[in-house]
Amino acid sequence: MKKIKITLVKSPIDRPERQKLTLKALGLNKANASREVEATPQILGMVRKVTHMVKVEEL
Repeated sequence: MKKIKITLVKSPIDRPERQKLTLKALGLNKANASREVEATPQILGMVRKVTHMVKVEEL
């Protein structure tokens, strides 16, 4: 499968709890934190929910 790099670019402060939990599930806890993950349908769905707070790059 393809891998993607997800970077948190906006703070989760003052966001709905559901979005905070989604970021935590993706492993993004601090600003400018990055993770490389497999591009599974589950991961892509989580990224779609917080797309306004993250930057996504294909590897």
